[in-house]
Amino acid sequence: MHKLSRSNRDKLQQFVAITGANEKVALQSLKASDWHLEGAFDLFYSQPQIKAFTDSRHLEELYKRYKDPHADMIMADGITNLCNDLQVDPQDIVMLVISWHMKAATMCEFSKQEFIGGLQSLGIDTLDKFRERVQYMRSELKDENKFRDIYNFAFGWALEKGQKSLALDTAIGMWQLLFAEKQWLLVDHWCQFLQARHNKAISRDTWSQLLEFARTVDPSLTNYDAEGAWPYLIDEFVEYLNENGIVQTQNQRGQVSEWRK
Repeated sequence: MHKLSRSNRDKLQQFVAITGANEKVALQSLKASDWHLEGAFDLFYSQPQIKAFTDSRHLEELYKRYKDPHADMIMADGITNLCNDLQVDPQDIVMLVISWHMKAATMCEFSKQEFIGGLQSLGIDTLDKFRERVQYMRSELKDENKFRDIYNFAFGWALEKGQKSLALDTAIGMWQLLFAEKQWLLVDHWCQFLQARHNKAISRDTWSQLLEFARTVDPSLTNYDAEGAWPYLIDEFVEYLNENGIVQTQNQRGQVSEWRK
């Protein structure tokens, strides 16, 4: 370690503290990622040996800390307590990322398998490690592929049990949360359009296609293809924008920007 700069020594110590890896593994991960911490975390956590660095006893203790007293699950109250311990708001989008890592089937619920399996995959077995990993999980939203996976996961996660379509109010809340990360300029207009013209549950196809629309179609609609295979609801949205002069207004104000990665 004496050959490392002070900055790199600090990164090495931080990596070891968060992952529980030994210094040799930490050094390999950091060197392979050109000493970028987030890249080193990505590399490390993509490796199957991660489970060797979590203590099953500590995982059980963490689960019991939040487990519902009347069911073998972590329910809404337990998740609220978890949020308090992590010092994050229950409405923070990072809770969606955590649920994605845990492969949670339902919003506001973690089964024992989901909770422990998710923490193992993240290399977390203490609250301190959990808190330290929050910023990394938040940064995953900047990765285009991970954002797409999290976005698609959110549909099934937010579904009411037994339903195939997402309640409109729930869908709007999720879109506002997710697209705030990407700063899609049309998200508020999209939500207003749905409330005014649609007022029905949202299908999985519409959910997935909207992300593609937001990614590929400029907010000015200059590259919108009316003959493209968009769901009828998105075509109606484009008509709504044109009818109400919304696109023209945005152009005049100079507010049009590209999808921000």
